[in-house]
Amino acid sequence: MPSSLQVSTGFFWSRVRMSTWNPPRLLDQAVMSLLRDEASAISALEYLLNELFPPLFMEAFYGSCRETLKAMVQAWPFVRLPLGGLMEMPHLGTLQAVLDGLDVLLSHKDQPRRCKLQVLDLRNTGQDFWRMWSGSSVQVSSSSLEEPVAKNRPRTQRTFAPLEVFIELHINGRSMDGSLAYLMRWVEERKASIHLCCKKLKIESMPRDNIMKILSMVQLDCVEDVRINCNWHLSSLAVFAPLLGQMSNVQRLLLSHTDVSALEDQEEQHVVQFASQFLRLNHLQDLFLVSTFFLEGCLNQMLRCLTNPLDTLGITHCLLTNSDLTHLSQCPNISQLKGLNLRGVTLTYSSPELLPGLLEKVAATLQELYLDQCGIMDSQLETILPALSHCFQLNFFSVRGNFLSMAIMDKMLRHTSSLLCQELYTVPQESFSSLGILQLGRLAQCRAELLEILKDLGRPRTIWISSSPCPHCGEDTFNHPEPITYGSNTSA
Repeated sequence: MPSSLQVSTGFFWSRVRMSTWNPPRLLDQAVMSLLRDEASAISALEYLLNELFPPLFMEAFYGSCRETLKAMVQAWPFVRLPLGGLMEMPHLGTLQAVLDGLDVLLSHKDQPRRCKLQVLDLRNTGQDFWRMWSGSSVQVSSSSLEEPVAKNRPRTQRTFAPLEVFIELHINGRSMDGSLAYLMRWVEERKASIHLCCKKLKIESMPRDNIMKILSMVQLDCVEDVRINCNWHLSSLAVFAPLLGQMSNVQRLLLSHTDVSALEDQEEQHVVQFASQFLRLNHLQDLFLVSTFFLEGCLNQMLRCLTNPLDTLGITHCLLTNSDLTHLSQCPNISQLKGLNLRGVTLTYSSPELLPGLLEKVAATLQELYLDQCGIMDSQLETILPALSHCFQLNFFSVRGNFLSMAIMDKMLRHTSSLLCQELYTVPQESFSSLGILQLGRLAQCRAELLEILKDLGRPRTIWISSSPCPHCGEDTFNHPEPITYGSNTSA
């Protein structure tokens, strides 16, 4: 028989539905009434309406009612428990309570009748779920939160499938924080029952062996976004490569600050080991290579292993040879690029036809182009103007930190007058003294001349002129350039 508390709770909730009073206020009263006696609250869970579970869980969470949390996990009536949405800061105690509740579930041969839990989400998501049930936004029926997989299962004797635990994994420092370390130990002891899933993986400054141990517990085919910034040498990258190959659903990959050790005598073999894994990344869309100095003379080994067209390619602050740029312009999987970033790649030593050829290759689809700090001078920029004028989809273009004169900027503005894009240009050379010092008076005069050019072209337009980074010294001069606007265009 239901207890008197259970009966009164049902009656109280019926009043909530029928009353013209403010539902969130009545809901809070019901929740607080339940939590006054934790043992009674736990016994009432079997009969509690779904609508009361989220607000009761929040009160138990913030009130550190660990036994209530443990019991609620075992009766959770939704497919997903977005715990990360409540954990703005790591909270080891409540995490332990939830995992203790999951342990009870995992020990059952069959999943309890009331429980539909399949996913524990520890990412910083799910705030909308908690806001909805706390009354700060419009409430909806609990049935809208029941995914079809939960609805289609029989209501009794449901076999408990492996539980999915979602995290955003940021491996940083020489050791893990307490909550992550506890979670990893818990997962390691329950590998057969837990799938540890990570959509976003960021790896920084941790010993390679520690990283490999952590990743051995992750379902690598769940990873979609990988960012590696470890100052690795090629030998370490080669060891990591097989794990990258298992991340078959990766869509975005960033590799930063990888160097070649003077002691490495298997450099080419290590490059091949790493590049060959791209053959398994069939969903890769965005590739960013930052300060990866092993690329010099070896870019083709990576490009030929791409299996699908890329959306975005960033090769920044790297050393590339003429051969590398030739292979890049001939690569079939860059023909549909929407974004191309070559910031910090010196182009002054390349053959004059390479950059125009590359832009012609991507002209039909290119939306963003970054050529900052490429050492470009008037002659190089003039060669790409015809190709640039054919990039009709372009909506962002930047050539900061190069050596350009007012004359070439006049030509550039006229060639791109039909494009509707945000434009970020370098400060003209006429703005500097013979010692490379920015003269504000000269800069003001150049800005006035550029405005006259915009007026002469007769179309509303906004451009940005920036001396950061300085083309002479590479240092930031100022960070907030003022736009030059003609007409009604104020969107930049």
